[in-house]
Amino acid sequence: MEGRRTFIRRMAASTALLGVGATGLSGCTSTAAGMGDSGVAGFRHGVASGDPLSDRVILWTRVTPAQAGEVAVRWQMATDPAMQQVIAHGSVITSAQKDYTVKVDAAGLLPGHVYYYQFAVDSEKSVVGRTKTLARGDARQVRLAVFSCSNYPAGYFNVYADAAKQDDIDAALHIGDYIYEYESTGYACGNAEALGRVSEPRDLLLRMDDYRRRYAQYRSDPDLQAVHAAMPFITVWDDHEIADDTWRDGSVDHKASKYGPFELRKLAALTAYHEWMPIRVPDMSAPDKIYRSFDFGGIVSLHMLDTRLIARDQQLMMSSYYDEHKHFDVEKYKQDVCSPRRQMIGREQMAWLEGQVSRSNARWQMLGQQVLMARMEYPTAVVMGECSCTDYSALKKRAAADPSCVTPKEQRWLSAPTLPCYLDSWDGYQADREQVFEMMQKHRKNLVVLAGDTHNAWASDLRDAQGKQIGVEFATASVSSPGMEGAYPDRDPEDVANMMVDLIEPLYYAQTSKRGYMIVTASHEQVRCDWRFVDTVLKHDYTAATERSLRVRAGPGNRRIEEC
Repeated sequence: MEGRRTFIRRMAASTALLGVGATGLSGCTSTAAGMGDSGVAGFRHGVASGDPLSDRVILWTRVTPAQAGEVAVRWQMATDPAMQQVIAHGSVITSAQKDYTVKVDAAGLLPGHVYYYQFAVDSEKSVVGRTKTLARGDARQVRLAVFSCSNYPAGYFNVYADAAKQDDIDAALHIGDYIYEYESTGYACGNAEALGRVSEPRDLLLRMDDYRRRYAQYRSDPDLQAVHAAMPFITVWDDHEIADDTWRDGSVDHKASKYGPFELRKLAALTAYHEWMPIRVPDMSAPDKIYRSFDFGGIVSLHMLDTRLIARDQQLMMSSYYDEHKHFDVEKYKQDVCSPRRQMIGREQMAWLEGQVSRSNARWQMLGQQVLMARMEYPTAVVMGECSCTDYSALKKRAAADPSCVTPKEQRWLSAPTLPCYLDSWDGYQADREQVFEMMQKHRKNLVVLAGDTHNAWASDLRDAQGKQIGVEFATASVSSPGMEGAYPDRDPEDVANMMVDLIEPLYYAQTSKRGYMIVTASHEQVRCDWRFVDTVLKHDYTAATERSLRVRAGPGNRRIEEC
């Protein structure tokens, strides 16, 4: 069977013939320019597949119409990239009501098999996509590519380009912030004009057409098209698919008096998400309910969670714990972040997860979700602004070398407890986190958590409130969104990463200045994580390399991060 690299070269050549440029197209208005006898202007947003099961997979494309009206789109699947050995085919109608997107749940497939697929309208054909069904029963290993935080104006999608060239990836996970909702003058847009990547539409995304146009712009990117065409995707949203720091009933920057009801904005965002992503909706009556599981043979049960929309309570604000004398109420703060009334994923999703975990016979329980689950607590003196991260790190080293040189004030800093301060993560919803940990202990499971959101790469041991080792978390860097390098522009990034590891007790590894993704390889014996980074997102010429590899081994005596 044709190798992935050969297939990618063919697919890239086909994409070039369609005239997809580096700067992309807005995609929601169309013209007859370049139109053949098909009556459509092409498949300008590529093809994609997603939510693979052992016998089926979602196939996706979008037609760029020449004029308004319904369009009949044919599809077919084959066992060869030349599309000669066709094993399934059909036709589907799309229209403006669906933003001319097409979704097919192609069933009747064999487990653990590679398939190829293509769409057509009359004589106009899409590029050929490659997908793969999930293995059933025993498999030797599972390889997953993991992405997060792809910001179009921040830089080129070189990370996607590198991932599309990888061999033997079973599926890609995108765990949130697939798009960003900001206006063209908003976050991370400093280089957008020079790169030809100014956000469209120019204004903040509020209405359905706004979100549709933003997805169309992202999906016009040739590197994003390449990775979608090369492997099936399994996705969940985070906040920026809707609005910054979204929670159940709002967002940190959504003002109803200015933008209208948040529910209308959320519905518009979710409608566009389901149109443009190759996702199977578990419940058509509840489009916000996207938690679902995927079983990769007997190796991995992957549970994709929603930590953002269906149940999350509003984030706490540290500023509200200061009184009029600027005294911080530490005890009240700790009580609130640990309150059992605060929900991250909600009781219904928690019960569903326990049911999935308890019934699973897989070697590994893997959570694909958005925000950091590991404890990222900082020393109280740092949180209170009494001491900088840099100075505290230096103090720890000085105290270790010569305890006699530490002043009484510095000793109080060193002996004070740590405090959570990233309250949009699981640190702000600790009762739910403890419930997940208790679940994994009760059912004696090997736990690996995958996270994104922060734009930086992390590896942490997961420990419960009593300090017991539960599992590990691997967190990916961003595709293009800037990381912590902006906070420490004059410091060596390696020193910054070492400082973070020194400050945060469960943290084992950090990379705070590079864009990249993870390749997670699971076998019966271990789960290995390889962090791959590109050297730039500001030009198309780039190099990519695996910078760090860590693993976790199965069994109650292990379940902690180790060197490979």
